[in-house]
Amino acid sequence: MKQIRLSIIGFGVVGQGLAELLATKKDVLQHDFDLEVTLVSVANARHGFIYREQGLNIPTLLYLAAERQPLTKHPGVKHWANPLEGLRATGGDVLAEATGTNLHDAEPGISHIRAAMTQGMHVITANKGPAALAAQELFALARQHQVQWRMESTVMAGTPVISTVREGMAGANVHAIRGILNGTTNYILSAMASGRDYADVLAEAQSQGYAEADPTADVEGYDAVAKTLILAALVFGQTLKPEQVIRRGITTITKEQVQQAIDEEKRIKLIASLQTVSDNGATALEARVEPVALPLHDALARVDGVMNAITFQTDTLSEVTVIGPGAGRLQTGQGLLSDLISLIPFL
Repeated sequence: MKQIRLSIIGFGVVGQGLAELLATKKDVLQHDFDLEVTLVSVANARHGFIYREQGLNIPTLLYLAAERQPLTKHPGVKHWANPLEGLRATGGDVLAEATGTNLHDAEPGISHIRAAMTQGMHVITANKGPAALAAQELFALARQHQVQWRMESTVMAGTPVISTVREGMAGANVHAIRGILNGTTNYILSAMASGRDYADVLAEAQSQGYAEADPTADVEGYDAVAKTLILAALVFGQTLKPEQVIRRGITTITKEQVQQAIDEEKRIKLIASLQTVSDNGATALEARVEPVALPLHDALARVDGVMNAITFQTDTLSEVTVIGPGAGRLQTGQGLLSDLISLIPFL
């Protein structure tokens, strides 16, 4: 049976979701994949890094997190105040990096990933920052140290987007991507289609937990920009900066504009797009995040609520559309779990 000694840095919603799946699917992992995962270390910003050589008890960790008690109350652990120092001191086989996204310099996640790779650990991540800002650098570092770097959860949580295009569609030449990559904005625009005002729907989305108290990253398109940068790097091999993405959010969309689109048999959606274009004889990549009125025959037009969707246009498969949840505790944890399972041939 293959053995994985796992470290999770970032034990918030996503990290806890992965831990919960490891506990509930322990028998499945052993029976179907001949895999045993031992969670040896966990870290968060508040309590630092804890490590136990024999493995941590996941129900105990989840109880401590739910009760907002220090993770150091887990019996028999060693503790480092700084997660990076703890990771360097203890190592493991795989790092699951699930700290918050930072689109300025990708810290602290990028430092965790670099440290893990340089000491021979495979890395799976749900953190969009390192993938958006430094994908090529980190792929090169992974090759240098002969480890894998997987990031299924960074685009549409556990919905298989990255593995679909990179493995399921291997050999196809992708020339355009369009997607609804943010559930908050899709929820708002879907509700506005019933005649409601933006402000009212935003308040409802916040009360239901679909939108943050500060919804700027979602409604101004920055979250979708991050995912667009990741797709540019993974699918087209191009490193773009956030300012190279033409961006317009949904804050200025009125219910009158939404109704006009409906009258024209269209639906307004916040669309992230990447398309190869000719520029003075050279091929360039155009990246955009903006509201678009889509005709009803478009597969993305009828994707409503908090659901996400993405359409790939290729030379061999015409259009391929993947629809599924793009956020959530267990949904994002599933993306990390699938990445963890994908590492089995490399252990």
